[in-house]
Amino acid sequence: MRIVACSTVLAFALVTQGALADAPPPKPAPAPALAASTVADLKSGDASKLRGALDDVRMGGKSNAHLAPTIADLLQRGLPPSLTEAAVTTLGDLESEAGSTVLASYAQHRNLKVRQAAVRSLIKTKGAVAIRALRRALSDSDPMIRGVAANGLGVLKAKDALPDLSVALDHGINEAAISIGLLCGPAECEALSTRLGKLPFDVVTGGLDQAMFRADLAEDSKIKILGKVRELGTAEANKYLRDAQKRAGSLSPRLKQAIDQAVSATPGGA
Repeated sequence: MRIVACSTVLAFALVTQGALADAPPPKPAPAPALAASTVADLKSGDASKLRGALDDVRMGGKSNAHLAPTIADLLQRGLPPSLTEAAVTTLGDLESEAGSTVLASYAQHRNLKVRQAAVRSLIKTKGAVAIRALRRALSDSDPMIRGVAANGLGVLKAKDALPDLSVALDHGINEAAISIGLLCGPAECEALSTRLGKLPFDVVTGGLDQAMFRADLAEDSKIKILGKVRELGTAEANKYLRDAQKRAGSLSPRLKQAIDQAVSATPGGA
């Protein structure tokens, strides 16, 4: 009887384990609803209440996106310097395109920290207005803003910004290379590869690597990229090609063969 009982328990445990494995993962708990007093505090004009309300709204993230117009209006009317950066950051965390217009204006603010916060937030609020502001921010006097803007244009898939990114890369905004690699068509990818030997190797290959492993880029373009790396004929090129060789599992047989041949043709490949 004891053996039968143990077997029954074991069978039940296995069935239960299988059912749990097949069950969908639990949904995350919804963000708690904002108290009515929090919304009232946003409109109170009291600096201490407003700061606490912004913190509460930010903690809820996208679930509080309906408040984006309210916070945008506060920024439009103007806030004390101590609250401006917090409001800009909160607006970004709501991830609502309704915040992009006012954030675009704050991306040109005289205060550096506010400008930095606005450019970071624009990447989250997205939309055509955000993209235009990020393109403009490529010319900001602050190198961090220029780098964040270049990265953001890639994140937002702003293909129209490719000419701006190309100019930015030639002016030392290295983050532009990654975005070019994410966005480039055959001609732009080839133009990026011609910078090998002119710009730092790791900067250019950082962008070329994005292009190489994109599913939407034609295979012939990837072969040309490999050819440009191979033509360098340096140990640095060989090291990059060897690394690509290790990650080539998702690539076509033709591309794998081209990488293998490029590895063999560069110093250290034997």
